Amino acid sequence: MSDKKKLSRRDMLKLAGSATLATAFPSPTLTARAESPQIKAEEAAEVKTEATAEEVVNALEGAYGVHPGRRRNHTKGIGAEGFFIGNPEVAAYSRSGLFTGEKIAVVARFSIAGGNPNVPDADRGPRGLGLEYRLPSGSLHHMTMINTPMFFAAVPKTFLDKFLALALDPATGKPDPSKIEAYSKSHPEASSQTKYLQTHNPPASYANCPFFGIHTFKFVNAKDEVTLVKFRFVPEDGEKFLTDAEMASAPNDFLEKALFERLAESPARWDMIVTIGEPTDEQTNPTVLWPEGRKEVKAGTLTITSATPNAEAGSFKINYDPLVMADGIQPTNDPVLLFRSPSYATSFTRRLRGI
Repeated sequence: MSDKKKLSRRDMLKLAGSATLATAFPSPTLTARAESPQIKAEEAAEVKTEATAEEVVNALEGAYGVHPGRRRNHTKGIGAEGFFIGNPEVAAYSRSGLFTGEKIAVVARFSIAGGNPNVPDADRGPRGLGLEYRLPSGSLHHMTMINTPMFFAAVPKTFLDKFLALALDPATGKPDPSKIEAYSKSHPEASSQTKYLQTHNPPASYANCPFFGIHTFKFVNAKDEVTLVKFRFVPEDGEKFLTDAEMASAPNDFLEKALFERLAESPARWDMIVTIGEPTDEQTNPTVLWPEGRKEVKAGTLTITSATPNAEAGSFKINYDPLVMADGIQPTNDPVLLFRSPSYATSFTRRLRGI
């Protein structure tokens, strides 16, 4: 196939799905998605918000350069493996196989946002965590999270505009400050995440890092009753952040070493906390936080037992598409959430083709 030949959305998702499943169990989940009404919703989201997956991935390449065979975003990372044991009491809200109390294998990836494979580990950008749950039934369930409770974009167009503003100027090799300033003024909804990152130093270790689902999801129980939820993962090691002095003197690549050293002592754990929403809570805008005081439930514990350098890890071949969902959990109509699937597929197919 010529590198210039464009794949259809359906072809991209089928390719992304088959590559992911090759690392796990035979399952019809992703292939079925390629034929499902959800794909039409994702394509509609692109039209509605005036951005396409191709444009967004091209903008990421314009901001960070092209690194063949690498992810276009969250490029720098480390693979990990472990397991998850869910709380059976959560079955009152969701019939998902995640909450049976069984031990579920997990393939994870910790990362730093952005497309620079050499970004300093003390960078103020978000940290990411991708999880692939391999359920005993053979189904897969994906979660993608960052360490800020909110996102900077309510629609994909805002995401696109940010990375167009960060495009490298050929004359200087750096972004044009005037374009960044214009972006900030025209997208005030992005300011909450920016302020959060400015006032929270980066974590000293991935094992000390909290992670947030940012989007609203639907839990569906055995009676087909729907509950709005958000989830976050709280490190049992406690949250620990670099001091300003540590940020200034930190090595470029300390996070991988820190995780290896931590796991050599014992497994690292995070509690999954599910926040129960009210019908009036925001469902489709990930820049808006829910009111404080909502009911919370401990839904299970994630245990990470080992880590592997990125290129050697099982996670290297996984496309962490958050719309890969096992029965019992469904997406909302959040346009950013729906847009992740086609944009991830576009990035994934370029990566597989070595371009």
